[in-house]
Amino acid sequence: MIKKEISSGTVHKIPVDLQNILASKRAVLEVWEDITPLARNEWICWIESAKKQDTRDRRIRIMCENLVVGKRRPCCWAGCSHR
Repeated sequence: MIKKEISSGTVHKIPVDLQNILASKRAVLEVWEDITPLARNEWICWIESAKKQDTRDRRIRIMCENLVVGKRRPCCWAGCSHR
């Protein structure tokens, strides 16, 4: 079996914990690969901006839930300041 690389964002590289989650959730991964690199960048930055691990874990869960219902960007967030 050939392992396909999971796409990153425009500025941010995908962190290992997020890679592992995406690799284990096929439906989420399919949407992840379908959104734009800029949208992926926004999700990664939003997740990485969490100061506490429990906040980061919650944001990853929210991202997974939102992607499978069609939400392509983090809600109520100003966006990545790194672009």
